[in-house]
Amino acid sequence: MTYFEIIAAAVVGVVSAARLTRLITQDTYPPVVWLRMKWADITNEGPWDKLATCPWCAAPYITAIILAWGLLTDFQTAWWVFNGWLAAAYLASMVVVRDGE
Repeated sequence: MTYFEIIAAAVVGVVSAARLTRLITQDTYPPVVWLRMKWADITNEGPWDKLATCPWCAAPYITAIILAWGLLTDFQTAWWVFNGWLAAAYLASMVVVRDGE
């Protein structure tokens, strides 16, 4: 990989991880809310429940999964498409939230 590709992968990976962390820990999208509720049931709302509700707790694991996927597949096209889509969606949302009144 060139330096440009390494920097691009780092930026895309971080923004993608941020989007997934937000989705898993805070969004109200019904399938994700259902998964959080199931995780709470499985963990009896104990300390492991924080992985689905605390962005500080979940982000390191989500980031590690994204990094491992990229490294194990030599950052193949599927990695770029999936993570690029998440990163672009998150950045677009941020623009919309700050656009206008």
